[in-house]
Amino acid sequence: MKIKALSRSNASTSRETAGDLRIQHRNLDPTHHPLQRAREYTRAVTSAKIDRMFAKPFLASLGEGHRDGVTASCVSKNALVPFVSGSADGEIRIWDLGEKNLVRDLPGAHSRRITGMVFANDGSTFYSCADDGLIKSWKVYPDGNGSSSSGSSNDDGDEEDWATPHGPMMTYRSSAIGSFKSIDYHRSEPQFATASDCSVDIWDPERNSPVVSFTDLWGSDDTSIVVRYNPAERNLLGQCSMDRGIGLFDARSGSSLQKTILKMRSNCMEWNPMEPMNFVVGNEDYNAYSFDMRKLDRPTMIYKGHVGAILAINWSPTGKEFVTGGYDKSIRIFPHRKGKARDIYHTKRMQRIFTLNYTVDDKYIVSGSDDTNLRLWKAHASEKIGQMSAREEKSMEYRQALIRKYQHMPEVHKIHATRKVPKIIKKQTEVAQIQKESQQRKQANRAKYDKSGEEQFVSERKKVVVKKVD
Repeated sequence: MKIKALSRSNASTSRETAGDLRIQHRNLDPTHHPLQRAREYTRAVTSAKIDRMFAKPFLASLGEGHRDGVTASCVSKNALVPFVSGSADGEIRIWDLGEKNLVRDLPGAHSRRITGMVFANDGSTFYSCADDGLIKSWKVYPDGNGSSSSGSSNDDGDEEDWATPHGPMMTYRSSAIGSFKSIDYHRSEPQFATASDCSVDIWDPERNSPVVSFTDLWGSDDTSIVVRYNPAERNLLGQCSMDRGIGLFDARSGSSLQKTILKMRSNCMEWNPMEPMNFVVGNEDYNAYSFDMRKLDRPTMIYKGHVGAILAINWSPTGKEFVTGGYDKSIRIFPHRKGKARDIYHTKRMQRIFTLNYTVDDKYIVSGSDDTNLRLWKAHASEKIGQMSAREEKSMEYRQALIRKYQHMPEVHKIHATRKVPKIIKKQTEVAQIQKESQQRKQANRAKYDKSGEEQFVSERKKVVVKKVD
């Protein structure tokens, strides 16, 4: 008589260590699990609740901040630790993000409000520009001799009395420029661009006067607010101006390519680091707009939610989302493909936000506001800080997958998407919604009873652009 016996290897039934989970064999036949979908939905609701329970985005305030409102800041592209910030009183401070403390204070770096800061490609040199009409270069890591470099262009020696081991290493100026509004460094070549009250200028770090100056672009000599190099096209620059314009021009020939005029002024502009044909601007009408540089006659997406002018924008290094801040004293994180913010950060004491930066590892956001403080936030509010075990990572991925699968269900959506906001923002949002519905109702009535056929519906994206200038 033959007897068939079950045989299993020892590895399939025993644990390697006492801390491992016991191996369980399950029959995955769906007929034996009639309540599988119900159990999975319950887990999704629980996962959404856990995600919100552990959502604590605010980490720390850097040191004691500044003496005046923080107006500019930048992070190094090559390292996680260095961070520099500038304030309205002309002071520069160098920070250690790892320790969250102050490394060096540089009072009197500029005599007026600092409007822009940027790191060079080497990761150790950074540049600052201000309303005093000067650009200065500095070192994050000080020289060993304790004095500024001999390459300084200062002729009268007035700055030698307070020159520090961090600089200024060199000072740049132009007699035609009264004040600088923005600065950006080239991605691959040793040069930087500035936006000023009369022109857009290209500078060489070895020369203390601009190499090329672009004035009267598109027949307008208005103040340029922002200038940004394209991450991929080496000689393509984008700029925003006081005449409500967004323009692109070629630095090689100095020729203007195209420009579009919006209904209201744009305060900030940033290129997508992963999709360099796209850029996003923050506008005075409380919205952010993304544009494709190949077609500037209409925005590709409108990002809504703010109830005040947007003053600062910064892209995540992944290019999948960006962060905005402005007059409504809140920070919002927008996915690139969605017009609604996935998260909103705010505190009781935080005032208008002038500057925002993502760290290079895409884990943290640093904000500078008018209340003189620099705040460190998590890019993902419920993300754990520190090393996770393999079991923790798998559990986190499973919970996030459940939330994505059931995010359209009312109960999960309510838990996952609802955010508590300050009372003033909630009221202003309700008023804006009532105004929007009233305008749509009036437009519908005009179109319904118009006999001439002139009153037609116009898409919201087309309303944004007033005209395009080639």
